[in-house]
This record gives sequence, C-alpha cells and structure tokens, in this order.
Amino acid sequence: MRFVLAIALAAASAVPVFGASDDAWEQFRADVEAACLTAAEPMFATPEALVDPFGSQSYGLVLLTGRAKGADTEIAAICVYDKKTKAVEIGGELPAP
Repeated sequence: MRFVLAIALAAASAVPVFGASDDAWEQFRADVEAACLTAAEPMFATPEALVDPFGSQSYGLVLLTGRAKGADTEIAAICVYDKKTKAVEIGGELPAP
C-alpha cells in the first residue's frame, strides 16, 4: 500500500524540471522533510517521511507514516509545503498503508 501511495503522490505531482541544479533540489528535499517532520511532532511519536522528489509546481509533498503519539497505532498523513512562503500544513490522520 505504501508503494501505491508513493506512486500516486509522484503521478499527481509530475512537473517538468528545468533550471534547478541537483544541489538545489537536494536542499529543497531536505528543507521540506525537516519542516514536515517538525510539524508532525504533535501527531506522531515516530514519524518517517517519504518526500516527493520535486513536489508539484507550487508545493513540496510528503507522506508521513509512523506510530501515533500516545498510542500503538500506525498512522499516515500528508504534509504540504508551500514553495513560496515555506508554510507547512498537515492533513488529517489516515490509516497507515
């Protein structure tokens, strides 16, 4: 199921990649992952982040999975990182893939 969600995120966010260096994309992915993991702290005890390599045209996208804070339940959530403002939002709790 995790593979299916990863494919769905990648397909939904496919955009042409022009003009950015490999180092810039690597820094983008690191920034998105760090921001989403920080935002996930209230929801997850042990979050893991699957970062879409390029995101959509406007957003960085991350699938968060892990154990729910205060429970033994595995959960998932989608994190969206605004490329312009660097604001982060996390969707609601989903069942883990």
